[in-house]
Amino acid sequence: MKIEKQLQNVLMASRKLNLVEAETVNKVLFELANQARKNCEFILNENQKDLERMDPQDPKYDRLKLTEERIEGIASDIENVANLPSPVGIILKETIRPNGLKITKITVPFGVIGIIYEARPNVTFDVFALCLKSGNACILKGGSDAIYSNQAIVSVIQNVLKQFILDENTVSLLPAGREETNEMLRAHGYIDLIIPRGSQALIDFVRENARIPVIETGAGICHTYFDEFGDTEKGAEIVFNAKTRRPSVCNALDCLIVHESRLTDLPVFTKKLSEANVVIYADEKSFQIIQGIYPENLLFAATEESFGTEFLSLKMAVKTVASFDEAIDHIGKYSSKHSEAIVSESVENIQKFEKMVDASSVYSNASTAFTDGAQFGLGAEIGISTQKLHARGPMALEELTSYKWIVEGDGQVRPK
Repeated sequence: MKIEKQLQNVLMASRKLNLVEAETVNKVLFELANQARKNCEFILNENQKDLERMDPQDPKYDRLKLTEERIEGIASDIENVANLPSPVGIILKETIRPNGLKITKITVPFGVIGIIYEARPNVTFDVFALCLKSGNACILKGGSDAIYSNQAIVSVIQNVLKQFILDENTVSLLPAGREETNEMLRAHGYIDLIIPRGSQALIDFVRENARIPVIETGAGICHTYFDEFGDTEKGAEIVFNAKTRRPSVCNALDCLIVHESRLTDLPVFTKKLSEANVVIYADEKSFQIIQGIYPENLLFAATEESFGTEFLSLKMAVKTVASFDEAIDHIGKYSSKHSEAIVSESVENIQKFEKMVDASSVYSNASTAFTDGAQFGLGAEIGISTQKLHARGPMALEELTSYKWIVEGDGQVRPK
């Protein structure tokens, strides 16, 4: 195995982390935020090397791009993580048995967490901060698209670790080759958990080939349903924000579902969307409403492929439904179980929507753009889980721990 020595080093580093005090961890994170700001120019120069190798029209370009503002946001998130209470060593249950044994259930780190991700260099900072705070070492497998950015960020992190006399192998970046990915997925005994972040193709590949437990952070095929009782002004702002704020991220809107009784309100929604050059794939009924109003070069008839697509760009589908139940059925068929929203003034319909829609995050009268660890008060996120076992939705410190039982005795033995 080409990467076995690297894996061994990370495993040893993870064991040492169990002895690092929470106060030291926080000091490391605050200094890392400081160094992220100080090394901003260096990181941006390396990021530019990656950007020059990618077509600006590629949906991944915006995810790859770092700016001073984004690095400041990353540094603030790291500080937020440092300010959160440690998730390790929390007593979940404690009991003293009749035989005198004291049994305690406490939270513990997983150990070594492997992250496979594509053109998202911010993930490198986020993952390390969350893993260190939760007592985990991390081994990173970034895509070749972001190799210069990731190497720069890891070098900054490792310099901070060395400053505090901590093992620099607490974070380790694998080469960007496909062979290393396959070896990582088979690294049973070295890696405790794999978390893929990226396209549906990447997530499917990891799930199908890993011999290590995987938490899926799936694609975000997100819907907003404008109910027959929806407020037009609220709906227009929510849809515009969900679609255009950052169209390349997983919480961006992909499909607007409109109750047929509210189709006459659709031009209000599309006015701002046209100003942002959003391409719309409209079903027959909605097409008839906005044809001649919406720019011809931005309006197309929807096909079956228009629904259930994560566009990751300034594109969206529009679907007309005749009832609340039809909206629920459409979401059930095409959702990736990431984030789904309803715009309605009907308390009854909101409550039904919240109960019936199967997704990690369900919204009423708010933009799906809020599905984010920092926005949920988690400090940052290591991913957004769309599965149901162990973790669901934005994953942060709590989800990066497991637990173990501590049994304390004084010579007790079990009778035959």
